[in-house]
Amino acid sequence: MKICFKLNGQAVKVDVDPLQPLLHTLRERLGMTSAKQGCGEGECGSCSIIMDNQLVNTCLIPTIQAKGTALVTLEGLRDTPKGLCVIDALLEAKGVQCGFCSPAMVLALYHLLDNRVCASITPTDKQIREALAGNLCRCTGYAMIVEAGKIAARKGEGLW
Repeated sequence: MKICFKLNGQAVKVDVDPLQPLLHTLRERLGMTSAKQGCGEGECGSCSIIMDNQLVNTCLIPTIQAKGTALVTLEGLRDTPKGLCVIDALLEAKGVQCGFCSPAMVLALYHLLDNRVCASITPTDKQIREALAGNLCRCTGYAMIVEAGKIAARKGEGLW
């Protein structure tokens, strides 16, 4: 079945099994390898992307649900000013981990910062931790990642 959607701002048409997990379609058919296969049960968040402005776990979503949607992966975000702001903040706070969960952490922080009601207010530790709650870091704690969220909010003033 041919399924059309936007991927990182570009129109895409793929011929796939509509029940195939979106994660598989993104990684194996479209080369978007930033989303990782983790638990396969929607618990670890390693497969996260943004679908129609919602952070979702692609391991749980059949590809057919992507029909007509707009998807954003780290590949589409990493060279944007907002994406670079979050990535730079993670580097500054030493919040970059092994690379398995880091792409999803970038997307979760970006999603939080880009969807604040008031962009001039730095999110609290609790708000940042809630935004990261769907992502399981296997390497270390979250303190540096939370700090990166605050740095990105502060340094990205005017971007968000």
